[in-house]
Amino acid sequence: MRSLKKRRRIQIIALAFVALAGSTALVGYAMRDGINFFRSPSQVLSDPPREGEVFRIGGLVEAGSLLRGQGETISFAVTDGGHSVPVRYTGVLPDLFGENEGMVGTGTMDGGTFVASEILAKHDETYMPKEVVDALKEQGVYKPSGS
Repeated sequence: MRSLKKRRRIQIIALAFVALAGSTALVGYAMRDGINFFRSPSQVLSDPPREGEVFRIGGLVEAGSLLRGQGETISFAVTDGGHSVPVRYTGVLPDLFGENEGMVGTGTMDGGTFVASEILAKHDETYMPKEVVDALKEQGVYKPSGS
């Protein structure tokens, strides 16, 4: 009788472990398209993303690069002080978007151009996303607000 209880307990523990591993795998599989990795322009150029990979790029909008095209299409370059990546976006830009301002975009690479599906700009005159600050500090061009 004792052996049967012990075996049943081991079977239940093994079944629970398999169920937990299976559910973890399913959650990971479901989230694979929802995870967007952040890259600076220097990282994009040194280690290009694979075709169709959705990721986030951030930095400063390069001065003199903002061009408005037909309709709502906007082209500009994003820089981290070391390298620049051309960006194309179709849509309405945030109010605080502008040259020499911090931005983060989500999208994919098309040739050498980042095609953004979403553009985020700082939400006030002093805020800049942590990822952008870190990328600018790596290049040695970060200037804190008020300096």
